[in-house]
This record gives sequence, structure tokens and C-alpha cells, in this order.
Amino acid sequence: MPYERFAEIGRVAYIAHGDDKGKLVAIVDVIDQNRALVDGPCSGVNRKDLNFKALHLTQFTVGIAHSARTGTVRKAWEKADINKKWEQTTWAKKLATSERRAQLTDFERFKLMKAKQARNRLINVEFGKLRKAAGRLPAKPKKPTKKAVKGKPKK
Repeated sequence: MPYERFAEIGRVAYIAHGDDKGKLVAIVDVIDQNRALVDGPCSGVNRKDLNFKALHLTQFTVGIAHSARTGTVRKAWEKADINKKWEQTTWAKKLATSERRAQLTDFERFKLMKAKQARNRLINVEFGKLRKAAGRLPAKPKKPTKKAVKGKPKK
């Protein structure tokens, strides 16, 4: 089957845009082909209808019945331990990283740049040692400087 995630009762979804952007909800009922009734008692989203275009379906589901009450959804959410499972996903980690990067100050961005430069320098030094030990590929030729070039007419 080409699809593994379906808009079904109990499917946990991530709100991609709108007032509650970045929060998780559970689909409680499918209203029509464009909208779903969602509820997010553990993420602070009140019960409301949302367009499917605003939802990104996750791999998680909670065991709830059609049009379940908010308390029932909360109990099923906590029983399935959705918040903990969500925090362990790569998707959530990338969102947290991008949010953290957006909050960096100028000095923190500068320190990050310097740390990356130091890391890349270490990697290049070790790579150069391995390449030299292998002896297969010659080292990068140095560019000639103006003093080293002879016989070139001066303008």
C-alpha cells in the first residue's frame, strides 16, 4: 500500500498552521472530506473543526470511539503516552532544533560558527592524515603566489 497514515478516529495530528500551530491533536470525528473535529486536551487545543490541509498526520493513534468526550480523549492520550513518544521522534527533535536556532542571540550564533569551524578543521586535519597514510591521492597542490611565478611580465 502506498499510504500508511490515514485520517481516522484517534489519529494524532500535528497542526501545521493557524492559531494553534505546532500543537498535537487527536482526530475525534471526520466532518466531511475537507474537515475534521479535533481535540487536544493535553496540548491546550480546545475541541474545534480543522481543515485537513492544516493537519499533518503522525504515526500515533489513540484508542477512542467516534465523537469521544474531552475527558475520554485525555485518558486515552495519557494511557498511550503520546507526549513522551512524540518527543522521541526525529520530527519533534528537528522542530525543537529549529525553534532553538530561531531564539539564538548574535553572540550565540557567533559561538556556533566558531565551533563549526573548529570541528571542520579537526575533520580536515584527520582526513589529510588518512589520505597521506593511504598514499593514493596526492595532497592538494598549493596555489602559486605572485612571488613564486617567474618570467611573467609586469604591467
